[in-house]
Amino acid sequence: MASRVIRAADLARVPWKNGGGTTAEVAVFPPGTDLDGFGWRISMADVASDGPFSVFPGIDRTLIVAEGDGIELIVEGVPYRLEGSGAKLSFSGDDSTAGKLLSGPIRDLNVMTRRGHFQHRTRILESGVALLSEGLAAAFIVALGGSLDVQTDGIVHALAPLDTLSIEPTSDLIPLSGAGRAVLIEIEPTAAEEDDSQA
Repeated sequence: MASRVIRAADLARVPWKNGGGTTAEVAVFPPGTDLDGFGWRISMADVASDGPFSVFPGIDRTLIVAEGDGIELIVEGVPYRLEGSGAKLSFSGDDSTAGKLLSGPIRDLNVMTRRGHFQHRTRILESGVALLSEGLAAAFIVALGGSLDVQTDGIVHALAPLDTLSIEPTSDLIPLSGAGRAVLIEIEPTAAEEDDSQA
């Protein structure tokens, strides 16, 4: 599958699992899967008030501040302060989690993988070259805080803020240039998932 741009302006919004707001779903596997059955999921949420997060049993997740001053996450009673765009925290979806805004609304990027089937890594990138890991199931670059040009397979993709580029996992070196930073998301199958796919 060739690389493709997923425009932030075109994303469909879906209700939060706890009914407290809406989320723009960027990508999900298997395609069309609901919140209880996905193997992995990437989404963006607008957080306008303090409150509890949905519980996702069996899910590992990472939250990244995409826009806004930041948020304090309280995970199982322990506070973690995420200040500014690119600040992130990985935690278990099983844990009781709440958010307290630092100063006004934020938009966040969420990456979730089902434990025992997939795992994920996130890296904040500046202009330069990104190197993808081997054996990935999927890879994405999300533009933060400015426009970004990303080159894959000889084609330059222009990303506006919060646009996402879905990358062919076999791609190697990925040149990036522009005023913004980016998040590289790598999703890989676990050994159990690989065994199931080969059975």
